[in-house]
Amino acid sequence: MSIKTPKLTVVGAGPGDVDLITVKAIKVLKTADVVLYDALVNEELLDYINPEAEQIFVGKRRGCYTYQQDQINELIVARAKSSGHVVRLKGGDPFIFGRGAEEMEYAAGFGLEVAVVPGISSSIAVAAYQNIPLTKRGSAESFWVITGTTKEHKISNDIELAAKSNATIVVLMGMSKLPQIVKLFQAEGKNDLPVAIIQRGTTSQEKLGIGTVDTIESIVAEKELKNPAIIVLGEVVKHRQTILDIKQQYVNELKG
Repeated sequence: MSIKTPKLTVVGAGPGDVDLITVKAIKVLKTADVVLYDALVNEELLDYINPEAEQIFVGKRRGCYTYQQDQINELIVARAKSSGHVVRLKGGDPFIFGRGAEEMEYAAGFGLEVAVVPGISSSIAVAAYQNIPLTKRGSAESFWVITGTTKEHKISNDIELAAKSNATIVVLMGMSKLPQIVKLFQAEGKNDLPVAIIQRGTTSQEKLGIGTVDTIESIVAEKELKNPAIIVLGEVVKHRQTILDIKQQYVNELKG
């Protein structure tokens, strides 16, 4: 019997829409001996996994951790040494607040071969699905992608810095800090800055709230928006309505 080389491949599953996983990611799933997958991974993607592979859910649902991160790290190494190729399947891109880098470092420390397959980040794709570009000439020359909550469970200091810029700001994992985010932008006089909040973006359960810095909290309450969601702040949010208006104008011209 041939001995399989212990290996870890960290794979990005994309933002939710099953079609947004990459071809390379699917190819890797077909070679897996073990797949450890997270809660934000669309479970339809499990159909692409090697049918002989072991599948282990290691995500978090409703505030309950199936595995702590230390346990996940240990599980990766143990399964790689006993089974061969471990694929760590993560929502979005594993290098954008996905702890993929940490898991690779841990695995490499135990002699595992390590590789990564990038995924389409929710920070870009979720906004794009709602016709919100993160950059647009005349509106935004750059964008920030910031975690709303640090590992100390505090609001990121980078949000205060970003609020002073003219860039588009995308906040991930920030719904619990929305009141604080709003206050930071109000302090910069950006009360009327457009804001979009998109829950479960790119999926059939997608929900949307559009408002301004001053109104977004009441819109969140009215629409009962919650995690998982992204927050987009910037003039580019207006592009969504611009596209809708252009489409309606075209329809009206056809009717006229």
